[in-house]
Amino acid sequence: MSDERRWIGRSAPRTEDGRLLTGNALFVDDVDLSGTLHVSFVRSDLPSAYVRGIDPSAAHAHPGVAAVYLAEDLGDLCRPGPVLVPPPPIAGAEFHARTPLPLARDVVRYQGEPLAIVVARDRYVAEDAAALIDVDLEPRDAVVDLATALDEDAPRVHDDLESNQAAYVRQTKGDYERARAEADAVIARRFRYDRGVAAAIENRGIVAAWDPRADRLRVWDTTQAPIPIRAALAGALGLSEAQVRVIAPFIGGGFGPKIMFYGEEILIPWIAMQLGRPIKWIEDRYENFFATTQEREQIHDAELAVAGDGRILGVRDRFLHDTGAYDPYGLTVPINSQCTLLGPYRVPAYESEFRVAFTNKPIVTPVRGAGRQHGVFVMERLLDMAARELGLDRVDIRTINLLDPDEFPHDHEILYQDSAPLTYDSGDYRPVLDEAVRLSGYAEFERDRARAAADGKRIGLGIVSYVEGTGIGPYEGARITVEPTGAVRASTGVGTQGQGHFTAFAQVVADAIGVDPSEVRVVTGDTSEFHWGTGTFASRGAVVAGNAFHAAAEAVREKILTHASAALEVARDDLELVDGRARVRGAPDVSVGLGELAARANPLRGAVVPGTEPGLEATSYFGPERGSTANGVHAVVVEVDPDTAMVTILRYVVVHDCGTVINPMIVEGQIHGGVALGIGNAFFEELVFDELGGMSNASFMDYLLPTATDVPPIETAHRETPSPLNPLGTKGVGEAGAIPVAAAFAQAVEDALRDVAPELEILEMPLSPGRLFELLRETRDPARAPGDAT
Repeated sequence: MSDERRWIGRSAPRTEDGRLLTGNALFVDDVDLSGTLHVSFVRSDLPSAYVRGIDPSAAHAHPGVAAVYLAEDLGDLCRPGPVLVPPPPIAGAEFHARTPLPLARDVVRYQGEPLAIVVARDRYVAEDAAALIDVDLEPRDAVVDLATALDEDAPRVHDDLESNQAAYVRQTKGDYERARAEADAVIARRFRYDRGVAAAIENRGIVAAWDPRADRLRVWDTTQAPIPIRAALAGALGLSEAQVRVIAPFIGGGFGPKIMFYGEEILIPWIAMQLGRPIKWIEDRYENFFATTQEREQIHDAELAVAGDGRILGVRDRFLHDTGAYDPYGLTVPINSQCTLLGPYRVPAYESEFRVAFTNKPIVTPVRGAGRQHGVFVMERLLDMAARELGLDRVDIRTINLLDPDEFPHDHEILYQDSAPLTYDSGDYRPVLDEAVRLSGYAEFERDRARAAADGKRIGLGIVSYVEGTGIGPYEGARITVEPTGAVRASTGVGTQGQGHFTAFAQVVADAIGVDPSEVRVVTGDTSEFHWGTGTFASRGAVVAGNAFHAAAEAVREKILTHASAALEVARDDLELVDGRARVRGAPDVSVGLGELAARANPLRGAVVPGTEPGLEATSYFGPERGSTANGVHAVVVEVDPDTAMVTILRYVVVHDCGTVINPMIVEGQIHGGVALGIGNAFFEELVFDELGGMSNASFMDYLLPTATDVPPIETAHRETPSPLNPLGTKGVGEAGAIPVAAAFAQAVEDALRDVAPELEILEMPLSPGRLFELLRETRDPARAPGDAT
C-alpha cells in the first residue's frame, strides 16, 4: 500500500460528533412543520380479546380533535402487512405467516395492539381525547407460557390454525445417533432464555407531510431501512416511488426493532394525505414496551456427545421459540440460534430442530444479537458441564475443538438465515483464545482467588468463545462526487443509529482519493439522495455499504488520475493523491487540486470525449455471495456475595476478530455498547408477564437497565483475519459485544461459588440477584427446588 493510503486502520475522530454534541443533529422529534397535527393511539389493555365495539363519539366532540380513525375507516389500507423476510428454503420446514393489521378489527392478540387513532392540535389534546374512546373488549383465554403454548388444549392465538405452531424447522448433518453411541459422555440439559426490550434511548417516531401541489410525500422516520419503507409506502398509498421521500435522520439507537415495518409507518403518512396537514407521532416510553418489537424467549433441550479427551462428537438441540402474536420477520431469529450454536468448533454431527409458537405477547423480531445469544449460551454451557464431568480444563476443552485455519472456508452443511449455506469464510481462532487467556490472567487466577478468599471474597472467571454471522446481502450502493469547490460528497441508502457510519465511510473514501476524512460529507438514510439498498441490520454496514463506498471511491480515483495525467502531462503511474491534490511523485509542487479537476471534467463549453462521463463521480454497488463470520472470546471476572447473591463485575476482556478494522476506536465503541447490552440481558433485564399475559413491569422504575456504574471498564484487543468475500476484508462488529456475555457471566458466577455451591448450574437467563438467591437456596436444600428442569 502506498504512503497516500493512510486512513483505514486509524482511529480518526468521529466526524458526526460535532453536530451531536452541540445539539445540531436532526432527530425525528426535532422536525417541526407549520400546521402539524399530533397523534395518540388507543391500544388494547388486554392481551387476548374480542373487539365487541368501539365508540369514538366523545373523542370526536372533544375540542381540538381533528379526526378519529378506527379500522373500519381505513378501507383497503386495513389489511395484514407483508412478511418482511421470507424463510430460507429448508426441506421439510413449515411456516404459517400471520402479520398484524394497522388497526385491530375483530380480535386483539397482545397487550398494546392498536385499536384507534386520535389526531389533534397537540399531543396533550390527542391523549385526553383517546382516553374518552369507549372500547368494549371481551376477554379470551391467553397463551402466555411458552412451555405449554403448543399443547393440544392450549387456547388458539389464531383461530384459523389447528395449533399455535407458527413454524417447524429441522436441520442436520452427520449421524448424531452414532456419535451419541460412541461418546464417553453425553451432557443433557434444559436451558431457558427469557424476553427483554431493546430500550433504545430514542423511541420510534414518524412525521409525514403531503404536498398536493408537488404531488410528493415526505416522511421522517426512525427507521433502519428507509428505502424499503419508501417502497412499502408507495405501494400501499398508490404512489410511485419517485413521489415518496423517506428520511432517516440521526437515530438514537436502532438495535433491530427499527428495521421492522410497523402499522404506524403507513397510518401516519396516510392521515397526512387525508387531512392535508403534517402529522406527527412520537412513541412514549410506556408505549414502547408494547408497541415496539422485543427480544426472544426460547427453551432448549440440548445434549452434547463428547469423547473422553473432550472432542465434540455431536450435538442435538430441540427448542421452542416464542414469536409473540405475529411473525412478520419470518424465521430469522430462531435460525440464527440454530446456526450460531455451532460456534468456532468442529462439530461432526448436528441434529437441530425448533418449533415456533404464537403467544399473546408482543411481536418478536431481531434485537442486537438476534437469537445468536441463545445458541452461544447453549453450546458454551454444555462445554462447561462436559469439562466438569470429564475433569478437563475449561480452556483446554475449547482449544481442542477449535477449527484450524486450514479448514476454511468451512461448510457446516446447513442453511443460514440468508438462504445461503452456513459457510465460515475465514478465521484463526486459537490466537484469539490465547490472547484472551493472557489478558484475563487465567493462568494466575487460582492465586488471585486464594488472595480474595483470604479477604472473605469469592471471585470467579468465565471465558467463552463465539462466532457471529455478519455482513449478509443482498446489496448496498454508494455514490461519490467531487465538486468543483473541492468538496467531496458521499451518499448511501443505509441509515445510521450511532454506529459511526459517517466517520468509517469517510475514511474509506478518503483513503482512495487522498483527502482528509473530515472533508468528506457523508449522507445516509435519505431516499432522495440515494435510491437503492436494503438497510442497517445484521452487522453489515462496514461490510456491504463500506465495500460499495470502496468500489465507488476506486472508480472516482481512476477518473481523478486520468484527468490529472492529462492536465499535468505525466503518466498516471507517476501520480499520487495527497491532501486533496494530484501531484507528481518526487515533485510535490507539480500538482493540481481535485476541485480544479472536477471543473475540467464538467466543461461548460467544448466537447466531452466520447465514451467518457462528465464529472468526478461514480456510483457502485456491492453484494456479497454470502455473509462473513467474525469471531472472538470474552472473559469476565466477577465477585459474588453468597449470602445476598449480589454480583459485581470486576473485569471484562474482549478479544475480537472482525477482519480489517477501519477505525479501531469505533470498533471498541461498538464492543463496549454490546457488552453493556449483554450485561443487561444477563443480570438486569427481564419482562414479567402475569398469568393473563399482561406486562407487569413496563417502566424503567421496574425494568432494570444497567447504568454506567454497573458496566466495568472493558479491555479490548483485536486480531485481523481479512474476509476473502470483499475487497476491504471487513467483517461485522455491531452485535458481537452482546452475544456471548450471558454464557461468560454464568460460567464466572458458578466458578465464584464452586466452594459454597459445587452443584450449582446456571441454565437460565437473565439471572437477577433474586433468582440467583433462589438457585443457591435450592442447591443447598434440594427439597426446596421446584419441579422445573431449571
